[in-house]
Amino acid sequence: MHCLKVGRESSPRQVLKRMRCYLQKERLKSTDEAWLVVDKDQWTDPQLAELHAWAGQSQNYGFAVSNPKFEYWLLLHFEKGNGVTRSSDCNHRLRTHLPNYDKRIDPRRFTRERILDAIKRAKERDVPPCEDWPRSFGTTVYKLVESILGYSPP
Repeated sequence: MHCLKVGRESSPRQVLKRMRCYLQKERLKSTDEAWLVVDKDQWTDPQLAELHAWAGQSQNYGFAVSNPKFEYWLLLHFEKGNGVTRSSDCNHRLRTHLPNYDKRIDPRRFTRERILDAIKRAKERDVPPCEDWPRSFGTTVYKLVESILGYSPP
């Protein structure tokens, strides 16, 4: 697995450009996948649609979005996330589980059981499964994690 570093250039167009440049240098094998992972943040639907369109160009391309941000996916490892209606709610609730959270993740806090719980909770919120990205609080990062795990938990 190889993750491309984002830094401060995290707009959808910059993320897509970085991926295209990488794929020009490194060809994917038939068993490889390339995923774009972004937050909804302030990005517009047309900006996200460009990434979704790219992901539709190949079976081994994927697109995952957390709305409003990645921390929502992290929160689902600990709870259902009910009642979270703002980005600040998400931060507050996540800090009840990870008091010192500062964008760095202690992998020991994310056991296999918690990961499977997060997948289950994200899928429960994604009904019916969105074809592109969640329009309200939700995440499709579970699709990437299922792909990494190599199966779809019940």
